[in-house]
Order: sequence, then structure tokens, then C-alpha cells
Amino acid sequence: MLTATGQGTADVAVVGAGPVGLAVAWRCAARGLRVVVHDPAPGSGASHVAAGMLSPVAEAYFGEHELTGLLAASAARWPGFAAELAEAAGTGFGYRTEGTLVVGLTSDDLAEARRLWSYQRGLGLPITPLRPSELRDREPALAPRVRGGAVAPGDHQVDPRRLVAALRVAAERAGATLVAGPVRELSDLDARVTVVAAGCGAAALTGLPVRPVKGQILRLRAPGGGPPGFGHVIRGYADGESVYLVPRDGGEVVVGATVEERADTGVTAGAVLRLLRAAVDLVPELAEYDLAEASAGLRPGTPDNAPIIGPLPGRPGVLAATGHHRHGIVLTPVTADLVAELVVTGEADPLLAPFTPERFAGHRRHG
Repeated sequence: MLTATGQGTADVAVVGAGPVGLAVAWRCAARGLRVVVHDPAPGSGASHVAAGMLSPVAEAYFGEHELTGLLAASAARWPGFAAELAEAAGTGFGYRTEGTLVVGLTSDDLAEARRLWSYQRGLGLPITPLRPSELRDREPALAPRVRGGAVAPGDHQVDPRRLVAALRVAAERAGATLVAGPVRELSDLDARVTVVAAGCGAAALTGLPVRPVKGQILRLRAPGGGPPGFGHVIRGYADGESVYLVPRDGGEVVVGATVEERADTGVTAGAVLRLLRAAVDLVPELAEYDLAEASAGLRPGTPDNAPIIGPLPGRPGVLAATGHHRHGIVLTPVTADLVAELVVTGEADPLLAPFTPERFAGHRRHG
């Protein structure tokens, strides 16, 4: 069991001040450990352009049974995590529980959506098909052309930018220290345990197969500073284009996102066009919203699309907490809890078994 040190060596060094890294730091510091977080630009990574959907149901895809289980486990922790964080930080961060609507614009779109719902319901996940009239009762802003959809009441949302700010306050109030500088070699860190939560940067530090997956995303703003004309997160298929619409407090709507096997962060006209066309097809009033921001970020992807969490083979005292791809926000509570428990007790929760770095032993390069 790891216990707190006195002056000098830190108990835990966390590399990366995104949601996962800051949540790990908060959980460890709250247990009385001396924690130092290293990041040259806290909160500037994938979370800065993330939509913040907490979607264990809508994000459940074919062949990802173990990942779906982890998503569900983390989503179940979110209500308690949100309440605890709000108290610790003294601020809110846009946690909303209206649920998610999944819709199809055309007959083909609806058929594709139904295929996925059947799979999700077969796993026992809570998603309920709705008739077009039932959809519009819930969200009158939906286009009349929408052929049908379903509701996932347990799929919620949070504002990632506000979440990072709240986690930083909570971590620092618990005693964690933030060092705003880069880490080039893990051997440079003076800590008994190092947690690498550096997103795409984890590859260079650990040799793990974490690759950048580009995502372009838009932020719209309702006219006149009023709230958006809809309250649910809307995930839809529009003439074969997948899109999501996330209404925020304060009038913002997040529209996303592309998934591109690229490592640049340029915003392209084609991506903006595709996202806006699909968004307006589903919710026509969005055509009158202001285009407030167009940005791109790099998700940390892995060969099996699942995160890498646990001890790094051959590197005593080094834990990975990376590779969360498009699930970093929803997986923040479970990752932080399980990593903190591993740091303190040395025992890995059985939930981590499918996600340890050991599964990529053949992929690793020297790091």
C-alpha cells in the first residue's frame, strides 16, 4: 500500500491535465497522497474540443462488449461523481440529464439506426424506440422529415471545458500541485508512482500504440443569446451522415464530429459543410444560429478502440491511463477511481482486466 511521504519525493506524478489526469490527481490527493500534475497547457488537449456526451448506450457498437460494460459502469458513477465534484470545486460544469434521442432522417437512416438499437437492446441497455409523433412531442424542433427514433434516458452530458476547470480546482484544493511544463522522459520525474494520462502524448512516453484520431467539431450559438430550441442531446443519421447535436446552457449547440485517421488539426470546409448540412436537416432552426467556432482535436485511439489502463510491463511504478479515444469524458470517473485504488492498494479491480497495457505487449516499441 502506498502511503504519503514527507517533503521531497512526490507520491504520485500525473502526466497530463485533461479530465482523466486531473480526476486521478483529485482522487489520489483526497486520499492524503502528495500529487504533482505535469502539463505544459492544462485542458488544451482532446477535451477542449470534446462534446461531453455521457453515452454508454448510444456509443455501444458491435463487437465492443467489454468496452460497453466499462462505459456503463462509469456512467453509473457519474451522478455521484458530479455531485461530489460540484461540492469540492464549488462550481457547476454543465451536467445535464435530459437524455439522448437517436433519430433517422430517411428510411435508410432509420434502418441503420434500428440495426444498432437491436444490438443495444440485446445487451440489455435502456433504449426505447419512438414513433415520429412521440419524437416530436419530446422535441418539436426536429424536422418533419425525421422518420423515427429512440430515446436513451440514461445518456447524459457535461461541458468538458467547465469540467476541466472544476477538476483543477478540486485537485488543487485537495492538495495537488500543478507544474505547467512538458515531460520529455518519465525518468525525469521524482515520484514513487507515475500515472501517464497524456492522451496522444502517451505514445512517445511509454511506447504504447496510441495514435491520433482527428475530430472536427462546430459550436453554434442561438440568436439573441437565448437557449437552444431543444433540450435533449440528438444523435442522428441524415442521408447517411452521422451527426450529434449537444445543447448547452447559455445558448451553445455543439455539432460533431468527424473521425479521421489524420494527425493535423486543420479545419476543412468540407467537414464544416457536411456537419452543418446534417445538423440542419435534423433541426432546421440551426440554420439561423451563429457559427461561433470551428475547431479540430486529436483523440487518443488504440488498435481495439478501448482505453489502456494499468501497470506498464517492464516499467515498475508506471501506470497508464490513456487511449480513451472518443470516450474520455464518460470514462473519467471509473478511470480515476480504479487508478487511485491501484495506486493506494496495489490491487487492480477486475473491471480493468480487459484494458491493461499487457494486451499490446507485441505492439510496444522501446520507450
